[in-house]
Amino acid sequence: MLAAVPFRLPSQDLSASGAIDSALMRDENFAPSSPRAPVRGRFAFWEAILPGPATSTTSSDSHLMGVYSRTPLAFERGEGVRLYTAEGEAYLDCVAGIAVNGLGHCHPRLVQALKDQADKLWHVSNIFSIPGQEDLARRLCDSTFADVAFFTNSGTEAVELALKMARKRQAALGQPERIDIITFEGAFHGRTYAAVNAGGNDAYLEGFGPRLPGYVHLPFGDMDALKAAMGPTTAAVMLEPVQGEGGARSFADADLRSIRQLCDEQGALLIYDEIQCGMGRTGKLFAYEWSGVAPDIMTVAKALGGGFPVGACLSTRDAAAAMTFGSHGSTYGGNPLAMAVGVAAFDEIAKPELLEHVNDVAGYFGQQLSGLKSRYPDVIADVRGKGLLIGIQLIPNNREFMQLARDNHLLIAGGGDNCVRLLPPLVITVDEAREAMEKLERACEAVRAKAPAAAAP
Repeated sequence: MLAAVPFRLPSQDLSASGAIDSALMRDENFAPSSPRAPVRGRFAFWEAILPGPATSTTSSDSHLMGVYSRTPLAFERGEGVRLYTAEGEAYLDCVAGIAVNGLGHCHPRLVQALKDQADKLWHVSNIFSIPGQEDLARRLCDSTFADVAFFTNSGTEAVELALKMARKRQAALGQPERIDIITFEGAFHGRTYAAVNAGGNDAYLEGFGPRLPGYVHLPFGDMDALKAAMGPTTAAVMLEPVQGEGGARSFADADLRSIRQLCDEQGALLIYDEIQCGMGRTGKLFAYEWSGVAPDIMTVAKALGGGFPVGACLSTRDAAAAMTFGSHGSTYGGNPLAMAVGVAAFDEIAKPELLEHVNDVAGYFGQQLSGLKSRYPDVIADVRGKGLLIGIQLIPNNREFMQLARDNHLLIAGGGDNCVRLLPPLVITVDEAREAMEKLERACEAVRAKAPAAAAP
């Protein structure tokens, strides 16, 4: 297991180095993930890309909104941990759709489940009973702290319900003033309106009018700040046990236990967002199992559908007591297609042998990345995360490093705190992990080779 370490600013002045080609940063993960304001002279690349329209790579004749800054790379098919372009070029995928394709691309059981259900029934709405919902809900509840589940189409929808549920529960207890949701710096909880307010990232909130009331943002892991912030208006504390976009930072088990105790003492609910770190990603089915501290509410998505859109909000019966008839709903959530794939994905990921495999491969990555850091102290500042949610904090610009990895046909994700993330499919083999390490080393060599040229007058 990789341990979380405190963030440290890169020592070099990126704005002065002259080594950054802004075109290389214009990829699918360009947006800064930390709510901290950019430090002028150190994170000059943020200043170059924050304006938005100027960074869009959508062509002027496209009918797509220019909200993504996509890398000019498209894939025709995928198999296992590989993606293939139309020209047949293969890339080793350590993004996995941003931790979505937990079983890799086109896993035969998921493909068959989708095909079988597609021949039967796609959609009926929640006016009617959907047996697949009961099947997947039973699996999720039997494997966790939860008693009940609600199915959504995405993670951010699950977060919206979690926020509503926390406030609704407090109101039902005669405490409608308890609306505050406390979250932590570096969090990412989705892109819908309440979710971005919960996350607190300025880049995702700018221009959308006044911020919603009742959202309190604290420094990551600051227990003293949490104790001071909790009070008679607190509805819930929400956190990712292992942050994804925030730079693969893990909450210490002792802190999670303290947060649970604080919530109990203050009458607040505890919400875990395991959209990215759940479903086997850390080597247990859900990340909270490492600490033994269960939440009252948990959001799940991404790998739950293995690439098919599905999310879930899990809860104790008590936390969900106020969610009565008419208090929430979804037209598409829990549709038969999603449930068929979700059941198949859950059954595969929950297998003990797969979770053991995740821990084995994570151990290999941890060992190898430690060695890589030792060999390239001028490139790698830290290695952190849990399981196969791995963060590599860099000294050079992370977006440039992502391009260098792509030059070696390795796909990696961006992250806050100048990190790149390795989020490979859970089925990646040790041999494939070794190949990923070889490609990372070549990217490190490329960074080092550029350094003398950048330093030259």
